Amino acid sequence: MAGLSGAPRSRGGPPGSSATLAALDGSFLRSPLGVLMGVQAVLGLVVWALIAATTYHLHAEYGWVMFVSIFFWIATLLLFMTYLLQLQLKFYAVPWPLVLLIFNAVATVLYITAFVTCAVAVHPTSWRQWDYNRRAAASFFSCLVMITYGVSTFFSFRAWKGLGSNAATSQVTDHA
Repeated sequence: MAGLSGAPRSRGGPPGSSATLAALDGSFLRSPLGVLMGVQAVLGLVVWALIAATTYHLHAEYGWVMFVSIFFWIATLLLFMTYLLQLQLKFYAVPWPLVLLIFNAVATVLYITAFVTCAVAVHPTSWRQWDYNRRAAASFFSCLVMITYGVSTFFSFRAWKGLGSNAATSQVTDHA
């Protein structure tokens, strides 16, 4: 089966066996899912680093932005490593396309709330200019992360629905 990464499964044994797993999936890094997850990890790191570099603890709204950005940064890194190390093949009973669809949809919605919260909380009359600049930059980057999760949701939906392949080819490659 060609997974979301576009790499076919090797035919060395049943799904999840050690013969099926490779050390690293290089094709995953070049796939749309791999590229988007990498971008999400980098931009998510930028968002929470920018907020953490301010006096965010004085403003309750930035606590939400920090929670969303750190939570999804960690979760994205875990999913990235799962696909990079092809661990999803070991847990073949998990409906990975559906898991990714739900994850990306929830991340998109929560990043929308984080972006709006961050953007509304930026006050141009702040007495600390560096806080203003960092918060404004965090707002911009949270918008970019929100967009990348939205694009990932689109691709995850297509993978979940099986668009781009037909039932005959997926059954042949699954059981061969």
